[in-house]
Amino acid sequence: MTKKKYDFDEIIDRRNTSSEKWDFLKETFGYDDLLPLWVADMDFLSPPHVIDALVKRAKHGVYGYTVLTDSYYDSVIRWYERRYKWSIRKEWIVFTPGVIPAVDFAIRAFTSSGDRVIVQTPVYYPFFQAIESNGREVLENPLILKDGRYEMDFEDLEKKVKDPKARMLILCSPHNPVGRVWTRDELTRLGKICLSNEILVISDEIHSDIRYPGIIHTNFAAISKEFEKNSITCTSASKTFNLAGLQISNIIIPNDRLRQGFLSTIEKTGMDLPNSFAAIAVQTAYNECEEWLDQLLEYLKGNLEFLKYFIKTKMPEVKVIDPEGTYLVWLDFRKIESDPKKLQDLLLKEGKVSFNTGEVFRTGGAGFERVNIACPRATLNTALNRVAAALRNYRNGAFK
Repeated sequence: MTKKKYDFDEIIDRRNTSSEKWDFLKETFGYDDLLPLWVADMDFLSPPHVIDALVKRAKHGVYGYTVLTDSYYDSVIRWYERRYKWSIRKEWIVFTPGVIPAVDFAIRAFTSSGDRVIVQTPVYYPFFQAIESNGREVLENPLILKDGRYEMDFEDLEKKVKDPKARMLILCSPHNPVGRVWTRDELTRLGKICLSNEILVISDEIHSDIRYPGIIHTNFAAISKEFEKNSITCTSASKTFNLAGLQISNIIIPNDRLRQGFLSTIEKTGMDLPNSFAAIAVQTAYNECEEWLDQLLEYLKGNLEFLKYFIKTKMPEVKVIDPEGTYLVWLDFRKIESDPKKLQDLLLKEGKVSFNTGEVFRTGGAGFERVNIACPRATLNTALNRVAAALRNYRNGAFK
């Protein structure tokens, strides 16, 4: 085992840093005394090499317009070759300030008002806003929960792709919030269905680096040349290295026609250059921080095992949907309370914790909560003890 070099147990006070997770609890939930395990960023320091590189860049003192260099592109290319055996080219990589902006750009570029976009619910809720705010319609292909594990409903998908208004499918891979890392066979079956029905696949792979032991992530576009031509892959170092606030993503588009259409849409927004710190952070992370990531994954595995044991022994009514990837855990509270409003009130008012209510992930989300375990174990322990106490009071009739 690699000697531990990084201290993920260190508790970093994030209050008064304009943190969405920590400083906007009152505005979001109505309470400011909550322990937040909701927003999908980490409560760990980013890798030391990244911090050092950013400090050095900051000391330069001039923060003018910045463009991506060959060395930046090389770091991205080498990362995907090294970690995934996926050979990508520089010209395929398009900058956006985030994956959700990229999804928004794709919707604008390749669908029209009134068109329908397929999503596999329960799924990451900003997808809905990106679809509906652009005058498109959400077409749900709900996942199936079978023996504690989610599966794609291919029979339903076969029907949904026949909808004359269906134009696009947003694939969440790994899936947020249910934690599935789709197998090559599952992705191949989905890809063939979409290809034969002229449905463009937007593959959100932002969580692909966060996987548990023995789990393999397959890049959708890498499966075949046909899938490569019929997809846009959204990637970022933000989840992997806790860089979300720097707002930079790498959107991989091998198809020249799709890439030009995507770029044309970006040009209309004026968001075609990164900030002065983003590129150096990503380049440093991909080139120098692989050991940090490996130790992070080991720590997250420990947090997951801790959560599972705690729930099994102290909250057995709650069911853990065991994730294969992401640092998000989908918890089933339906045996306790299936009404989303009552469940949220119980956790907020009695438990003093803020999770993501499953209702916002739409179909299949009611009665579930999404919990972010990318935090020091002591923080996770405190949150779980608060929930356990709240559930005891609820069972005893002390909370109404």
